[in-house]
Amino acid sequence: MGVAPAPSGPDTGTEPAGPGPEHWLRVARETAEDLATDAVARDQAGKPPFDEVARLRESGLLALLVPAGLGGGGADWPTAYAVVREIAAADGAIGQLLGCHYFTAWSARFFSGPAHGAALEQRTAAEQWCWGGGLARQEPALTLLRTAQGQVLNGRQSYAAGVLVADRLTVRAVRADTGEPFAVVVDPARPGVVVDGDADPFGQRLAAGGSVEFDAVPVAADDVAGSLAADEDVLSPPAGLVSPVGRLLSAQIRLGMAEGVLAEAREYSRAGRSAWHPDLPAGSPQDPQVLTAYGELTVLTRSASALADQARDAVRDGLARGEDLTYEEYAEVSVLVAMAEAAASRAVQESTSRALDIIGVRAASARLGFDRFWRNARTHTLYEPVTHRLRDVGDYFLNGAHPPFVLPV
Repeated sequence: MGVAPAPSGPDTGTEPAGPGPEHWLRVARETAEDLATDAVARDQAGKPPFDEVARLRESGLLALLVPAGLGGGGADWPTAYAVVREIAAADGAIGQLLGCHYFTAWSARFFSGPAHGAALEQRTAAEQWCWGGGLARQEPALTLLRTAQGQVLNGRQSYAAGVLVADRLTVRAVRADTGEPFAVVVDPARPGVVVDGDADPFGQRLAAGGSVEFDAVPVAADDVAGSLAADEDVLSPPAGLVSPVGRLLSAQIRLGMAEGVLAEAREYSRAGRSAWHPDLPAGSPQDPQVLTAYGELTVLTRSASALADQARDAVRDGLARGEDLTYEEYAEVSVLVAMAEAAASRAVQESTSRALDIIGVRAASARLGFDRFWRNARTHTLYEPVTHRLRDVGDYFLNGAHPPFVLPV
C-alpha cells in the first residue's frame, strides 16, 4: 500500500481570490444574529433544521472552503474556524452542523484524486450542497463488498451530525476482503440508504444527527476516496493532518458556546437583579460574587481561546508545509490541538453550568432558554470526551509518543 496523498496547495499565481476573511466574518456575524433571534423557540421545537440550512445556504457559508475558481468562497481553515465559532455562539447545534459540513466536504476532497475532488467541490458550490456523516471508527464497521456488479456498501452508521439534512455523506467503511478503512462518498438519495433520526438527544437537537442504514448501496469507484489506515507506512504526515483539522473544529464549537452563554448572561445581569444579593439595585456592578464568577469564567474562556489560536496557527502552518511536513511536526500539531480541545471543554462546561448559578432561579425558566447552552455543551462533550486527548498529551510530554490518528465523531 502506498502512502496516502497529501492535499494539493493552490497555485497562488493563478488561483482566483475569494472575498477575504473580513467579508466572511461579517456574513457569519449577520447570520449568527439572525439565528439568535429565534434560537430558544427553534431549540424547543426540535425540528430537523431545514430552515437553518437554508439560512446558511443563502449566506453563502456552505461553499466557504470551496476554491473561488470553482465557484466557492475561497476561504482557508482559520476563516472557517472563526465562522463556526461565531455561529456556535448563537446556536451551538447549528455551529456543530456547519462544522460537520465543512469537515466532511473537505475530507471528501482531501482524500479524492484531484479531478474527482474538483468535481465534488464544483457541485458543492453550484448546488449549495450540505454535507454530513462522520469518519470516526465504529463497531461494527460499515463494509465495502465487491460483487459481480461492482462495490456495495453495507451496515449501519451510528449517530452522526448533519445526516437528516445532508445532500451528500462522507462515511468510514472497511473493505470486506482486506479490512482496510476508506473514506466513502454517498448520495443519501440512492436506493438502499435509510436515514433514521432516532438519536433523540437532550441537547444539540438541531445538529441534524441520526443514524444511517446502508443496504447493498452501489458505490462507484470514484466515490471510494483515500485510505484512513493509521500506519505510518500508509498515512503520510500531511494526510494525517485531517485528524487535527477536524478535531480543532470541536474546540471552536465549544468556545463559541462558552462565549455565547457568557454574552447572554451578561446582558441578563445588566438588566436584572443579582442572584445572590437581590437587595442590590437592578444591574448592580457591586455584587462581589457575581463579579468574581464573571472574572473566573472570562479568564478560563480567554485562556482556552488563546490556546485554540495557537492550535489554529499550527494547523495552518502544517497544511502550508505540505509534503515537507515531518512525523514529528505532525505530532506537535496534533498534541497542540488536543490541548486546545481539553481547555475548550473545561471552559464550556464551567461557563454553561455556572452561568445558571449567576442568573439564579430564573435560569430554570424554559422561556429564557439558558438551559439550552448547558444541554448543548454537555451533549457535545459526551460525544467528544477529552479524557483520551489528555492522556495523549501526557504521553507525548513524558515519553515523546506520537498521538494516534483519531478522527472526530
